[in-house]
Amino acid sequence: MSQFSEELIGRSGYLNEGFADVYDRYRPSPPRGVLDVLCFVAGVEQPKLVVDLGCGTGLSTRAWAARAEKVIGVEPNPRMIERARAATEQSNVRYVEAYAAETGLPGGQAELVTAWQAFHWMEPQPVLAEAARLLRDGGVFAACDYDVPPFVEPEVDTAFAALMQARRDARQRLSIPAGATNWPKDRHLEQIRASGRFRYSRELVAHGWRETDAERVIGLAESIGGHQALLNERAPEVGDAFARLRETANRVLRDRACLELRCYRLRIGIK
Repeated sequence: MSQFSEELIGRSGYLNEGFADVYDRYRPSPPRGVLDVLCFVAGVEQPKLVVDLGCGTGLSTRAWAARAEKVIGVEPNPRMIERARAATEQSNVRYVEAYAAETGLPGGQAELVTAWQAFHWMEPQPVLAEAARLLRDGGVFAACDYDVPPFVEPEVDTAFAALMQARRDARQRLSIPAGATNWPKDRHLEQIRASGRFRYSRELVAHGWRETDAERVIGLAESIGGHQALLNERAPEVGDAFARLRETANRVLRDRACLELRCYRLRIGIK
């Protein structure tokens, strides 16, 4: 069991009643184009096995169902994995309740081991050792993150960015570190290289689109570690920033649908 991951989950608000539903409704699934990139890097059109570490509610696991022969999502948060199982109908997808460093899965079988918006939640070196054990020779580990906020509309994006900054400032003032404080995303590639378990590593970039509206923008912001649970009345400026985002999104976007552009950073290691 990873003490780091266990403590992070405990203080994140991700165990709160109803949070997994918000997460599954408003977080984006990996777009097809990004899956294409990962298959290209792994040299396979249809992976026989994809293992998805820190899979949350299964958004990043189910995305592979039509592309891979078999997909296994690994997640230690019981509320998240319960939601994943309830939302998954595909027979080639299953879930394991476990930490990413100790999956209990057979080794040497996966073409791809992924961590979507999750590697910063994990102690990197034990997880990289487990990922390398799970991969066949030539298999690929990929820590995949998308930039937040996504690009929707300048005024909305500015309000979203202001909320994220208010959260960061409040966390620092209240000594409530986020996962990325310990293991920053911009050092994922450094961690992959430092592990010595991959013969080649680099960062790739890709993008994806989805349709969005005011409700989805607000929901995405709410899904990033519910500020009510973490900060409550100790940081009213965060609630104020969230209210400004809500007002801005509703005023600018109203009920109209628009496109959301997400930029992905894929830190990959080839075994």
